[in-house]
Amino acid sequence: MATPTSDDPATTPRRVALAVGSGGARGYAHIGVIDVLAERGFEIVALAGSSMGALVGGLHAAGALGPYVEWVRTLTQRDVIRYLDPAIAGAGAIRAERVFSRVFELVGDVQIEMLPIAFTAVATDLLAGREVWLQDGPLGEAMRASVAIPGFITPVSVGDRVLADGGILNPVPVSAVPAVPADLVVAVSLLGERGAGPQSPVRGAAARRIVDGWRDRLRPGLAHEAAAPGMSTQVGLLDVLTLSLDAMQAQLSRCQLAGNSPDVLITVPKDACRTGDFHRAEEMIALGRQLALDALDRIPAGRNPAAP
Repeated sequence: MATPTSDDPATTPRRVALAVGSGGARGYAHIGVIDVLAERGFEIVALAGSSMGALVGGLHAAGALGPYVEWVRTLTQRDVIRYLDPAIAGAGAIRAERVFSRVFELVGDVQIEMLPIAFTAVATDLLAGREVWLQDGPLGEAMRASVAIPGFITPVSVGDRVLADGGILNPVPVSAVPAVPADLVVAVSLLGERGAGPQSPVRGAAARRIVDGWRDRLRPGLAHEAAAPGMSTQVGLLDVLTLSLDAMQAQLSRCQLAGNSPDVLITVPKDACRTGDFHRAEEMIALGRQLALDALDRIPAGRNPAAP
């Protein structure tokens, strides 16, 4: 829970500590959440992110999220394939250097400790088998380390450490949010149950298509018996890897959130899109906005600023 900035219970909360989690392209939903928080009069004073959460959170903390959003909204599926340059040999299917050259252009040489918002990028030290909180040093390098999805994006060697996706050990990093006085702790999980549910309301035909559309895009590959009603029986090797990682992280996040419960939890369904659907920014941002609005509307009226 957040440390209040005032002893007056009637004080309207405006300072937010935000934890944004891992989940590949579903992380575009974080952008919609951040937009809604700003529109509702909240100020994000502390941020922690794992994987795609570290990327979006770091860009926001650096004041570079706007240009990034303009760019990703133009990406087609062909653009994504071109940017995600394959690794001929190595510890991941892609290097993603073209993507990160663009990200580095946006954030420049800024150091994490110089950001106007307290920020933590969560990574995993594969050799030591432990979580790493990156709270100083080059922002671009920290984000690059945090997004290195195992088997998908090559990890980063830093000294005697091999750093990979922060979501391996901390998929919704509430525990890593910097200790800055805030009125509310808000967390965004990209690991919700498939389809609409009480914590992940998806309304309307357009939103329903967001959740269902992934089924038509699963690549043929390994035969796989459906784990959920209606799921395609043919998935590719990468799909098996990402679905397995999602299942592991979902269980881990449930345990972690039980011990580090946020004031507001926004949950994006796991099947909103595939991990690599980075051409679907517009849909995921819209979904993030919808889920954030719904979650904030459930805050008791006395604690909800700028409620419509």
